[in-house]
Amino acid sequence: MKPEINLITIWTDEIEKMRNFYSQVLGFRIINDLGNYVEFENSGVRFAICLRNVMVGYSNEYSKKAAGQSFELAFPCENPNDVDKSFKQLIEMGATLIHEPQDMPWNQRTALFADPDGNIHEIFAEII
Repeated sequence: MKPEINLITIWTDEIEKMRNFYSQVLGFRIINDLGNYVEFENSGVRFAICLRNVMVGYSNEYSKKAAGQSFELAFPCENPNDVDKSFKQLIEMGATLIHEPQDMPWNQRTALFADPDGNIHEIFAEII
């Protein structure tokens, strides 16, 4: 095994809502849509969403509901002002507001939002 991530899959019970969110709100282009599995164009790591029930036959662990914040996706912005502008647009388009843009001690301007399943993600830019 190589210590490298090739694919990130978000498991969901709400594939339609999640497909629409990641394609229409966040702007990912769909490159493969099998109905129960959707893969998006992304440079670097492959990115997909998939219905949990696809994998239940392999392990009952997939039937368990996720609890808590297990992961976060972080989306870069061009500059600190872009964080504010992008955050406003995301909220207007249906993302759930978690935390308004704020300058962080690690020299980034960061804002938090959630997808339809409640997964919290961030947008950020380096403060120069």
